[in-house]
Amino acid sequence: MISRLRGIPVARRAERIVLEVGGVGYSLAVTPTAARLAERGEEISLETYLHVREDALQLYGFAEPAERELFEHLLAVSGVGPKVALAIVSGSPPADLRRAIALEDTARFEAIPGIGKKTAQRVVLELKEKLGTMDEPTPIAGKPHAVARDALVELGWSLTEAEEALATTDPELPPEERVRQALRAA
Repeated sequence: MISRLRGIPVARRAERIVLEVGGVGYSLAVTPTAARLAERGEEISLETYLHVREDALQLYGFAEPAERELFEHLLAVSGVGPKVALAIVSGSPPADLRRAIALEDTARFEAIPGIGKKTAQRVVLELKEKLGTMDEPTPIAGKPHAVARDALVELGWSLTEAEEALATTDPELPPEERVRQALRAA
């Protein structure tokens, strides 16, 4: 398994980059955080996951080990393939996604394109026990985010719009202040 690559990004298309390592160009599907690293044009190091299928070898790149670890856990969920797992990991920081799983916040996953209600429920159900044993913030810490998101949804925003708006606010602020910041930015 290829678990890390260090090289220079030589091409970028949408969610893919080509990383040149020792004269060989590796095409990787990457998270937005990994894509931002590649924008600089300097040598970078990416955590990787090689997905082997009967008809293809697909390489996925991540900016940090926590992203890759969550991606691997998501692949173990029934009905979640690498494209959906990458979409989930790309949507929020790993700590936020772990919090959402601990809080059984299926709405957070339903807001991701390509994730339906049943898939969101399976993700939460199958990963809650696995990820609950890891050293993560207590579930209570994630409730203010859900309160802020639900407030924006009540104001007529879609779940996706609310999540995107809250991603630009300071997560340490109280929910009402995060809602104010999101409304000001809109």
